[in-house]
Amino acid sequence: MNAKALEVPIWEKSNLTVEEAAVYSGIGINKIREISNGDSCPFVLWVGSKRLIKRKMFDNYIEKQFSI
Repeated sequence: MNAKALEVPIWEKSNLTVEEAAVYSGIGINKIREISNGDSCPFVLWVGSKRLIKRKMFDNYIEKQFSI
């Protein structure tokens, strides 16, 4: 099996990179980093120094926002 066959579509992934979250949401990379910097951010998952975005929780967060 090649790498292409193992790729999971963004909308089916449970965690996204910041770059994937930006493409998925239409929100810029810098803005996603800014709003996910806080210790109490509900949708960020740190794997060592790598920041992942919990897709479903990110969706819920965005739905509740009027402005970012």
